[in-house]
Amino acid sequence: MADQDEDDLRMALRLSMQNPSTPEPMLQNSPPEPKRSKPRDAAASAVAGGEASVSPDDSRRLQRELMAAAAEKRMQAAKIASPSKSVTSSATAVTGSGPVKTADSAMKEKDGSLKVCKLERELSIEEADQLFSMVFGTGVSKGILAQWSNQGIRFSSDPETSMGLVQHEGGPCGVLATIQAFVLKYILFFPHEVGKVGHSKHQNPGSGRLSKTRYVASNNFSMLTEDGRARALVKSMSEILFLCGSGDRAVIATLNNTDNGKESSSKDEIIAKALESLSIESASDLQKVLRVDTFTNEASALQRLQDTIPVFRSRMGALLFLISALLSRGLDNVQSDRDDPSLPLVTAPFGHASQEIVNLLLCGQAVANVFDGRMDLGGGMFLKGISSGVEVGFLTLLESLNFCKVGHHLKTPKWPIWVIGSESHYTVLFALDTSVQDENELEQRESQIRKAFDSQDQSGGGGFISVEGFQQVLRDASIQLPTEKVDHLCSTGFIVWSEFWQAVLDLDKSLGGLKDSSGLMGKKVFDLYHFNGIAKSDLNGSNNTAAGGEAPVQRPRLTKLKVSVPPRWTPEEFMTDVAVSSASASSGSSESKDMEVNKPEPCQHAPLVDCVRTRWARASCNWAGDPPSIV
Repeated sequence: MADQDEDDLRMALRLSMQNPSTPEPMLQNSPPEPKRSKPRDAAASAVAGGEASVSPDDSRRLQRELMAAAAEKRMQAAKIASPSKSVTSSATAVTGSGPVKTADSAMKEKDGSLKVCKLERELSIEEADQLFSMVFGTGVSKGILAQWSNQGIRFSSDPETSMGLVQHEGGPCGVLATIQAFVLKYILFFPHEVGKVGHSKHQNPGSGRLSKTRYVASNNFSMLTEDGRARALVKSMSEILFLCGSGDRAVIATLNNTDNGKESSSKDEIIAKALESLSIESASDLQKVLRVDTFTNEASALQRLQDTIPVFRSRMGALLFLISALLSRGLDNVQSDRDDPSLPLVTAPFGHASQEIVNLLLCGQAVANVFDGRMDLGGGMFLKGISSGVEVGFLTLLESLNFCKVGHHLKTPKWPIWVIGSESHYTVLFALDTSVQDENELEQRESQIRKAFDSQDQSGGGGFISVEGFQQVLRDASIQLPTEKVDHLCSTGFIVWSEFWQAVLDLDKSLGGLKDSSGLMGKKVFDLYHFNGIAKSDLNGSNNTAAGGEAPVQRPRLTKLKVSVPPRWTPEEFMTDVAVSSASASSGSSESKDMEVNKPEPCQHAPLVDCVRTRWARASCNWAGDPPSIV
């Protein structure tokens, strides 16, 4: 045992005398080593000279000190070589979360400082096979492949809809609508960051108003500059990709052989020529043309996106961005997000983007559901939903048809922008005023009660809970229902939301209810805008009819909706029976008018209105011209 200790001691001494991997000049500012006792020096000299006069206790003590000194020296070297987490974090493999072993592709030295740079490579055959199968499945038609390989990310040339992305092919609308939502976030609420408007004497300096709780954006989209739109697009794409990469990385998939060409040729011409004979029909076709760059630094990713905007404008743009998002998330992570990873992300037979694609771009996870959190099915099985708040949200016509229930996270995003889903298409709804999502005291109370109820609802939004869950709701929401009312609600063994809600409306506020005997709680009135980017029949012109006047041309369309929302806690019978008092009508006071509850104005109807009502119950909507289309 003594011989083993002596060998270990000699090894520790040799390790402590070796030079670290970092050059010595980089260690000049390192802190001094801890002071050690003089016996250490004498003992070290004895061991180095081959003497064995050191006692076993001193030998073990010296061994520990030498090994500690060696470890401290290497920790200092590693700390200097890796000054920040962003520099030392290596690029991870696109198929998962494991590190990629590279010598120096993750960093470079310039002007004496270390900077993160890209990791550039091509997809392997295996990765391309997994990617193609995940997106399109095994029996995909040529028509669906053509839809997804012929849709660029381009802005409308129409001044009225210049902030909007145009869709020419069916299928990729889920990708375009989600990018559109983020683009609107930057154009509307970060105009100075993207340089939204050009210099104009006619620009209204008060068009954007910012306060502690409210911001009102401008709707003068005709003043958008080309550079401003491009910056909004680049920032949106970068934000989405880093969101998919959990904030650590963004993978940008572009095309090979698009960087070279004659100086006299434009980037768009070079790319168009490269794509002339390109047809994506298999994984090998995809693997041959893809080039993948991984970035861990946002500034580098933004620069790369800026440089490759012509590629994303090309007919491959929407597909390339979807691939970028999937690779940023990691293919294995995408599959683990999904409830059924055996199904393709692009749905048959029409090639629509699945909810998993939309959710990936909205929240960074390819989950299939739109409710909050996850739903426990028992037996260790559960369904995954939206785990946290989002920047822009989602509403769907399917909720109005009772096929699903959108959770609080997607219904109340940070910014008043929503992707709208129908059975076959995705569009975008937005407001200029952030206060459309503000709630007064009673609305906040109603939201609190609904959230407590939904937390106990294991029916997937069916609107009923167990007796045990009901007791928990009463405790969480501090509601004191009379015993006879509780017994009545629990008599069937489960509690339905509509019956519980009516009981809350009839309960005095002092007992946790929302009873309003006066009914004088002002309704909300605000504006929403709906954008449908599909322009399949109007690629080149702006006339209202096609050649020969046979059929109307469908162009990108922006529709303004005037929305009126009665108080959510006011019973239906009160809304239909109570008329405005003559005293209130003749008073002329703006404050009294705000507090009045009028009968709803005649409401125009379209499927979009049903979507709006899933966010603002009983809202009435009016617009000028043709009804807004969500298909």
